[in-house]
Amino acid sequence: MDIRQCVHDLQQPITEFSTLLSLLSAPLDAIGLLQPQFRIHNVNPIQSFKVITHVSSIQKALIEHILPTWEAVLEENNSIGLSYQYFCPDLFSSATSAAGQVALLAYSTLTSLPLNKHSLYLLSRLSKEYPINRIHAVIFTGSDSVAKRNLDWEDCVQIVMSVPTKVANSIARNGEIPPSLEYKSYFDQIFVHCETLIWSLRSSREHISSIAHLINKLARHGMFSSNRPSSRSQPSFFEVALPIIKTRFTQEASRSYSNFWWQLVQELPSFVFQTVLRSFLVTLQPPDSVLDGSPQARSVVKKAATLSYNLCSLASDAQEAWDSVSAVILGHEWDEGYSRIFVCWLAACEANVHAVLSLLLDDVVSLWSSPDHIKHSLLARHRYVTSLLLITVSYLPTSDTVKLARSAQFIAGVGVYISHMDNSVRHCGMLTAEVIASRAGKELDFKDWEGDDSDKPWARSLRKLIEARDLDADVNLSEEVSTDKDITFDPLPNNVATESRRTVILTSPQNGYDSDDSITGYISPPSSRSTSPSPSELEEIERDPSLAVGVKKVVRPVYLAQLGAMIRSRGGLVNDNANEDANKIEMALNCAEELIRRKRDYGTELEENAVDLAYGLIALQDNYELEGFETKRQNALNALVACCPGKAAPCLIEEFFKNQYSTNQRYAILNALAIGARQLASLPEPASLASSTDVAFPSKRLPAPLHYKYTTSGSNILPQIMDGITKQVLDREREASVDKVPELVRERRLRIQQTGRISGVATGSSPVLPSRKASFNEVAAEFFIGPLINRFWLFLRDERTREERTAHYEGRGQYRGMGTGLILNPVVLSHLLRTLAILVHSSYTASEWSAVLAPESLELAVTIGTRPLSLGENDDGQNPGNDQTKEASVLSSAFELALIVLDGCIELDEGRSLSLDHTALLMGTGEWAGTVFAQLESGIKVSGGGGTQEASLFRAVSGVLLKVDEITSKWRRSMIDTW
Repeated sequence: MDIRQCVHDLQQPITEFSTLLSLLSAPLDAIGLLQPQFRIHNVNPIQSFKVITHVSSIQKALIEHILPTWEAVLEENNSIGLSYQYFCPDLFSSATSAAGQVALLAYSTLTSLPLNKHSLYLLSRLSKEYPINRIHAVIFTGSDSVAKRNLDWEDCVQIVMSVPTKVANSIARNGEIPPSLEYKSYFDQIFVHCETLIWSLRSSREHISSIAHLINKLARHGMFSSNRPSSRSQPSFFEVALPIIKTRFTQEASRSYSNFWWQLVQELPSFVFQTVLRSFLVTLQPPDSVLDGSPQARSVVKKAATLSYNLCSLASDAQEAWDSVSAVILGHEWDEGYSRIFVCWLAACEANVHAVLSLLLDDVVSLWSSPDHIKHSLLARHRYVTSLLLITVSYLPTSDTVKLARSAQFIAGVGVYISHMDNSVRHCGMLTAEVIASRAGKELDFKDWEGDDSDKPWARSLRKLIEARDLDADVNLSEEVSTDKDITFDPLPNNVATESRRTVILTSPQNGYDSDDSITGYISPPSSRSTSPSPSELEEIERDPSLAVGVKKVVRPVYLAQLGAMIRSRGGLVNDNANEDANKIEMALNCAEELIRRKRDYGTELEENAVDLAYGLIALQDNYELEGFETKRQNALNALVACCPGKAAPCLIEEFFKNQYSTNQRYAILNALAIGARQLASLPEPASLASSTDVAFPSKRLPAPLHYKYTTSGSNILPQIMDGITKQVLDREREASVDKVPELVRERRLRIQQTGRISGVATGSSPVLPSRKASFNEVAAEFFIGPLINRFWLFLRDERTREERTAHYEGRGQYRGMGTGLILNPVVLSHLLRTLAILVHSSYTASEWSAVLAPESLELAVTIGTRPLSLGENDDGQNPGNDQTKEASVLSSAFELALIVLDGCIELDEGRSLSLDHTALLMGTGEWAGTVFAQLESGIKVSGGGGTQEASLFRAVSGVLLKVDEITSKWRRSMIDTW
């Protein structure tokens, strides 16, 4: 088989699982990465195959087409590792050169595509199994030219460094970052592997430039912090690698390791060298008391200085390197403990110790005697520079001190210090002058050192400190002290300590008999019947192929077209094998929701099949009494509306008003619209959403009192959501942020600004960006609320027309639109109003809400609550306009819809648009609520009321009255002209 044909087939829809295994096995076998258990699937071997040329195309096809479609089937057949072999070869293959090349290409492919859960998993594995040191070995052991290898290494470093940022950006809205790809955890692993790479190449000088490039990139990404990390999420190279580096310097190859570090830092640019050196010095631990002259403190200083010397030995007379070191020592804020470490470190340079210390002394004296420094520096800075000068002088011979004492620059500096107004700063100059004069053989005593004021104790401690050198200390003393300090024992909690001290004594009765029979077992008599098989035995019997003769296994669908074919009606034809149909429907329902949600972000497959799936799921009947049929069908419809609202929602609304569906199916449609809208709006859902009793038609449940007694939810899903919304509306207080928005800006946004419906499409070769998930505010008016309201008015007009045409008939010849199972029946109509109320509540912030959605929804609620929808409402001879003819459930749902609309108007603009533009509608709503409230107060019972239904109605009516009064009391004077 040709490799190009194989790649082409992987990019096209694959219908057979065996074909997929064959296409995936052949390329891996050609490069020696195929696992042994999959070799039987390589039926069409590939002869010529280049990893660099073709693996990237296969990786892209796997991420974009194969894994999103075949993931469940591959996992079910334990074959998912075959696809992962193209990105992160397993440990048995990792030693081959092909495995390293595949992993190297995987980094580039995964980061160039939109990340999904498969990409995150594979990047997590790559960071652990193929880290930066492994990638370095892959690149620099190849046969390419030096320039090509350096270019590949630079690209690889750039990709590896960008992984955490790409991962964080891809799942910023939802989802969790894998622990190994979190910012700090990821770079901590890079730090460890970078140090491992340096140790492995310590004897090689040809790879210094490549490692210097890696260190340079880390420094530019802020991985060498100039201060100690202030938070646990901030990565720092030496915080992680320094303990390992300390261990390396105690091993036999420490000299070559130290030389490699010195050559490595010399290869860095000067500002990067300073950043790295400062980050290293910050992690050192000076003594707790900076001027402590005890042997233990001096041992701590020498140990830190020795570590500094091993990392940066200053083995050569490189002036550029010394300028960087001097800039770090004198250009940043340190304390006296670090000044001891710095001088001891430079004094350890055995080859050119005098030259290095002389350079340090010249730079320190230049800074110490500077008038700007003396006048403007803080006291801590004066202490540090003074201690650095005096400690440096203590390591130099007398001749250098005499030369310093005669220096005009130094003498001028002493004069400026003595004339300073601050006693503490003046004492720094006086102390320095006395010490330098004493070491030069002269006598100078200002006789002003007694007492505890003006930094005199500090001067006395520094004078005593320089009497000995930290370089002469014993390093082993610090190890003993650190060992004693590190071993601590945390006291146990009181209750734990008490329990641990209790002694449990087991005693047995002397006669060997215990009178407590409550824990004594009884031997049952043997039974003549055979024992029942265990669950494992039943599963083994079920898997027996000899017992499954003639039974066709249903293949799990991997494409939405296959799912639609499995649930689509057979057009009245009866299949001889009913078990096969039942198995297909069961398999389709089991994977419908997962498959629909998985296809949401992959191309146009969901949009092309959404309408077909909507028809099939609505028309599906539970002819085989499948377990969880209603719940699974409802969840699939919910996912369809949430993932493809532009296609699924209008289709479901159109089907709802057709007369071929039962009330159960209409309930499923309305539930899907409401729940899908809340998912799009990122609103919370009740915990009982997945319960089968929540989505079932009421006739399939117990009577209301028994249902409330034996179930926890108490009602189906939409009334449960409505109860929460109504309670929230009644208890809501205005948010302060609404009042902060200028009135003119809000009026312009809500009443003048219109959304464009036609926009131009730019032509060109720009890349196609991944589709953005639409929010419910963007699709509420066009695909949900608008079609539902408009289609209801058309349906009501047609129903009234049919009733009027048959009004002259008698008996059964008259048509009634409120019959059992029809849309105008109170059972369905109340559910429709609840659905519309949930949709309106979920779209408060839509741009069309105040001008279109709110008045249209309120008009629908008032019309249904006040006008007869069918001639059947007047069969009892009562007044057609009397609200007593309305069912309590319909009235309650209508008032809840009105309450939500009024609350939304108050939240947006305090009811201004509704009161001024739709004054008659607002006043009519108030009159309607007032009439019903008066009837309820007088004791008149509403048909179908009682119990919780009557309480819900009374609550909704009261809420509408309060909201109308709140609006009219604010805008009454402006409403006079329009009313």
